[in-house]
Amino acid sequence: MTKKRALISVSDKNGVGEFAKALADLGFEIISTGGTKKMLQEQGIPVLSVSEVTGFPEILEGRVKTLNPFIHGGLLAKLDDEEHQQQLEEHGIDPIQVVCVNLYPFQQTIEKPDVTVADAIENIDIGGPSMLRSSAKNHQFVTVVVDPADYETVLTELKNSGETTLGTRRKLAAKVFRHTAAYDALIAEYMTNLAGEETPEKLTVTYDLKQTLRYGENPHQKAAFYRKPLGSTFSIAYAEQLHGKELSYNNINDADAALQIVREFQDPAAVAVKHMNPCGVGTGKTVFDAFEKAFAADPVSIFGGIIAFNREVDAQTAHKLHEIFLEIIIAPSFSDEAMEILTTKKKNLRLLTIPFGQEQKAEERMVTVEGGLLVQDRDRYTLEDASITVPTKREPTPEEWEALKLGWKVVKHVKSNAIVVSDKDMTLGIGAGQMNRVGSAEIALKQAGAKAEGAALASDAFFPMDDTVEAAAKAGITAIIQPGGSIKDADSIKKADEYGIAMVFTGVRHFKH
Repeated sequence: MTKKRALISVSDKNGVGEFAKALADLGFEIISTGGTKKMLQEQGIPVLSVSEVTGFPEILEGRVKTLNPFIHGGLLAKLDDEEHQQQLEEHGIDPIQVVCVNLYPFQQTIEKPDVTVADAIENIDIGGPSMLRSSAKNHQFVTVVVDPADYETVLTELKNSGETTLGTRRKLAAKVFRHTAAYDALIAEYMTNLAGEETPEKLTVTYDLKQTLRYGENPHQKAAFYRKPLGSTFSIAYAEQLHGKELSYNNINDADAALQIVREFQDPAAVAVKHMNPCGVGTGKTVFDAFEKAFAADPVSIFGGIIAFNREVDAQTAHKLHEIFLEIIIAPSFSDEAMEILTTKKKNLRLLTIPFGQEQKAEERMVTVEGGLLVQDRDRYTLEDASITVPTKREPTPEEWEALKLGWKVVKHVKSNAIVVSDKDMTLGIGAGQMNRVGSAEIALKQAGAKAEGAALASDAFFPMDDTVEAAAKAGITAIIQPGGSIKDADSIKKADEYGIAMVFTGVRHFKH
């Protein structure tokens, strides 16, 4: 058979006119549908309608048009198989050598704030994925293009040798299966949420490549950064980078940790992070005031760290930031003066903006383990959600309550075992990731030093014995907040009463592994 056919039906019409014209100039007969056919005809490109090929009209509002043996027979036939060739001739079916299809804009449809279920359902493509999958399955004989970025490669090979290479067709077919899998994953997620399923028997997720990374946690590890379609814009994945070199794997992890902490605060706040743990958190009446406190909390560890603000960075704060070696600064925005200050002689300093004012999606947290995936809700539990009790003889003073609240907001973002010492405006000492709780307390209290006198202590989990209360009391702590629930709570309560410490039970644990 000498006739060459190309089937073109796209929703993304970027470059498709030029692609179709080039195919027509190479002797391909073009088959098309709907809006694509109309556009090609308007550009003077000869086009056959699918109905002319199938001998059957489009029906059911266009839901059925390409689901026909005259189309799929032309896509799936093995051209080196004699029986297939005979059946094509017997039924008058011409093979289709090139397929250019992309799908109904399902993602763009469900992104609309006022989208209806009916609109979403109508934008689930059926014929498009079927043609793509047929063509990709039969890539030994069919060149299938789903991405306009591949038009040039296909045309170059067709012009040079009259056909594409098997290697190219295989790569294009693999891209098709990734594309249709991602498309179906979005539909599956939408339908699962619509049906109210919380733990479906199959978890289908898809992510788009945002960037390849130079390496992972260490130089010998390969890494890449993927972004969730329709994911939360309040995220590092959707941040706008205004300045600085490319983010690294560790930068992204640390920046996410800083962002999750700073979102806890309504007043102006600054959060410094190293190795996914906060090293200093400060609040104040201004962003400069907040940063001075975050810096004072641990002026050593902040070196080479990441800073997140929940207010615009102004010139006064930028001057202070410019004096310190930092990897990343995150904020809702930077004033023009701050931008000029921070970019002068700081070509590598990364400046990121995040839309703090937008609604924040409650996404699940996914962590891979060897051979599996753990999925859980993010820890958004606050003191407003808790069942607060005060089991000690003394209740916290108003100032102690403010210190306890700050410590409780921070401690859930510190690696377990976690202890935070704080006053009402800032962290004073942080103990993270120790194998026993008193070990974390000793680190936090040592860092706080004399500032622990009259301060509050927060623990992410209950005290298994009274040794942490003892250490806190000897350091001068006057108020403690912890979940409670230990079989030895009575010992801790007794010890707190012995030293006149006010202790609060929240009834909720904040482990972070």
